[in-house]
Amino acid sequence: MIATVFLAAAEALARDQQLAGSEECEESRRRIVISIADRKLAVVEDGRVVKIYQTAVGADATPSPTGVFKIANRMPNPTWYGPHGKIVSPGKANPLGTRWMGLSHRGYGIHGTNNQSSVGHNVSHGCIRMRKADVEELFELVKVGDVVEMVAAPTGELAGIFAARESVAAAE
Repeated sequence: MIATVFLAAAEALARDQQLAGSEECEESRRRIVISIADRKLAVVEDGRVVKIYQTAVGADATPSPTGVFKIANRMPNPTWYGPHGKIVSPGKANPLGTRWMGLSHRGYGIHGTNNQSSVGHNVSHGCIRMRKADVEELFELVKVGDVVEMVAAPTGELAGIFAARESVAAAE
């Protein structure tokens, strides 16, 4: 599966290199914070939580990586290259869904899914899966170069990030 995602990432990288000149080159003030334990992703811009999404993360046998990465490439309607030469074109059967945001950690990314009910569970091969509408919205918010922090265990900062947004949502 990792080799499959790697091939998709390579394809995405080629497309993003063509688009890189049109995207903003200044250092991003946006970061994506992923709590693997909570299966949530937060978009934080200028220190303010913009949006929180529920995700699926790596299964116990294939955990999501931890650390600080960057969005390395972005691809709408990706092709999935599976094991044993299997190729799935964009469409309803594609396990990557409608969007791919590859990480600087090769073979891993944030993507959609053709199994919406998997979101909220530890079931992926290490990637971060999102519901279709959510991944499409996130795709429009992020750029190549944005920082992605993937944290395994809850921390005070994570609690603050996710609690801050929940209190804002309750007040709305």
